[in-house]
Formats: sequence, C-alpha cells, structure tokens
Amino acid sequence: MGLKPIYVYLDSCLVIYLVEEHQIFAPLLENYIENTPDLIFVVSDLTEMECLVIPFRKNNQRLIEKFYDWFNQAKIVSLNKEIFHQAAQLRADFSSLKTPDALHLATAIHHNCHEFWTNDNRLDKVSPNLVKNILTN
Repeated sequence: MGLKPIYVYLDSCLVIYLVEEHQIFAPLLENYIENTPDLIFVVSDLTEMECLVIPFRKNNQRLIEKFYDWFNQAKIVSLNKEIFHQAAQLRADFSSLKTPDALHLATAIHHNCHEFWTNDNRLDKVSPNLVKNILTN
C-alpha cells in the first residue's frame, strides 16, 4: 500500500533553482526530494509568472521551454478572491510580509498544502507549521 501523498507548495525561488540547475542549491534540493517519498508539487499562476520574467526578458526560448516542461509536471492552482483576502490578512498581521509572499502563503494554506518549501528565512515566522526552509534545515 502506497503512502499518502504530501502536497508541497514550492516557492518560486526553488522552482528557479531546479529548472536552471543552480550549482549549489539544485543538488541540495534534489537530494531532499529524493529522500521525501510521495511528493506532489503545487505551484500557482503567480509562481509561473515570477519564474518566466527573466527568460522572457532575455528571450531565452530553451529556458522558457524548460520551465513549461517543469510546470506541466506540477499541480498548478489559481488564485481567487478568498486567497487575496487571506493574503491581505497575512500582510495586516505581518507588516514586513511582501505581497507576493503573502499570496504564495495564502495559496498554500487555501489549497491545504502540507508544507511550503522556500529558501526565505523570514517566512517561517508567518506560518511556522507550514513553512520549511529546506536548504538550511
């Protein structure tokens, strides 16, 4: 019998590390992924937008295709009014929280993700039971 899947929302920086094969962070992330069974990666339309800015700016078609290939393997969720309201509440509660980070966290919470993986040490203060900085822990 298989294990119950673990839904993990990936912060945009981690998707970029994986797709662009970051020399330091990609191997650490890949090792963590290999040692965590039954993962389902969740990202949002916002993640896709953030990841594609630089490849579009540089007109790097190869990298654009690599991102599209990666996104085709992930569960992509959309933002809705409830998520925007939850993000507003997070920003109200944590004044230093930036809008994109609030939207990512609210999306992960709204879609019942088990974990939110990031490389941003500031986010675990917002939701310590959800957020994991897997590159430093």
